[in-house]
Amino acid sequence: YNVADGTLFIDGQDVNSLSIRSVRESCAYVPQDNFLFSDTIANNISFGVPGYEQARIVEAAQLADVDENISQFQMGYETVLGERGVTVSGGQKQRLSIARVFLKDPAILILDEATSNVDSRTEQIIQDAMRRLMEHKTCFVIAHRLSTVRGADNILVLRDGDIEEQ
Repeated sequence: YNVADGTLFIDGQDVNSLSIRSVRESCAYVPQDNFLFSDTIANNISFGVPGYEQARIVEAAQLADVDENISQFQMGYETVLGERGVTVSGGQKQRLSIARVFLKDPAILILDEATSNVDSRTEQIIQDAMRRLMEHKTCFVIAHRLSTVRGADNILVLRDGDIEEQ
């Protein structure tokens, strides 16, 4: 959405004075229903961040706690995922999306119900990875579970689009 001049800033600069490309490069988004392509695991992790070496892709997967799962596939990082990632579990999809963000290393993160569709054990693994990911970054975490946002600096409770509690 376009915003009025002087209402939204990134690192002290009015967002409207920045190129749309630099704004997009500063941000990353992990949605509840992430999208994986019918391509290799390595290409899915490095999507939108071209030119990374395999070692950096592996490092991102390790930080997201999905490297061990990838290693179990016969082709490893060269395993081609089925359309929308049908080859991997829900938790693995989420961690691949988180690995993508680790590789990009943006200044601003938007995490939208990133753990809502996984079991409690997998949720804890994903949350641990996200805590590492969120260090020293501006993060917007959208969640229904209080446990997901427990460590946040500010928590807003919304009801019907209005701030009910802060």
